[in-house]
Amino acid sequence: MRLVVLGATGPTGRRLTDQALAAGQQVTAVARRPESLPPRAGLGVVGADIADAEAVDAAIAGSDAVLSALGAAPSRRPVTVYSVAARNIIAAMERHGVKRLVVVSSSVTDPAWRPSGAFFFNNVLDPYVNRVIARTAHEDMRRMEALVRASDLDWTIARPSGLFDHPVVTDYALAENSGDGVFTARADLAASMLRELADDRFVRKAMGVVTTAVKPGIPRLIWREAVRKK
Repeated sequence: MRLVVLGATGPTGRRLTDQALAAGQQVTAVARRPESLPPRAGLGVVGADIADAEAVDAAIAGSDAVLSALGAAPSRRPVTVYSVAARNIIAAMERHGVKRLVVVSSSVTDPAWRPSGAFFFNNVLDPYVNRVIARTAHEDMRRMEALVRASDLDWTIARPSGLFDHPVVTDYALAENSGDGVFTARADLAASMLRELADDRFVRKAMGVVTTAVKPGIPRLIWREAVRKK
């Protein structure tokens, strides 16, 4: 399968790229800093800004599926990266007849998401971190989701919970709309997105992804992730 990975130099995009190549897929990695991706068998690298519709169009031409791991660091400033990218990706896919799309969003976009047994998160961290510090990013994720849902593509919206780094894929859990958990390892998120290309369980649905086997320390997680992208 010929895959296009957008946001390929981000922390989730790198795992997507690595896992796809390890599975024998052909990957076109699209990134603003293509020089940071070393040459590997099966990997093509395209330097492009997601706001450049022509560059996105050229990268997607001839592919079988598109995976977007684009992200923006939490900020109170307006965020548009998700919705701008969605418009350009959808237009390019429709133009070239590419149907399968998986995009990373967040469990926060599900208004019903309230992880069980997580009092401190639900009542302290979520209201402040997700609803205040990262509010503009989540607002743009919702705009992205609306654009994706309105398209004629075979889309899946991947909704992780709080992202953290873990070296290997675990026995993660999936659920429609959002998962009952506070954390998602990026390795698990990447694995779930690639798996969805094969089993199509969540076509034209949102897919919650949560990691249950391991948990990061919350203070360290906040410190490390506050300035990171998807």
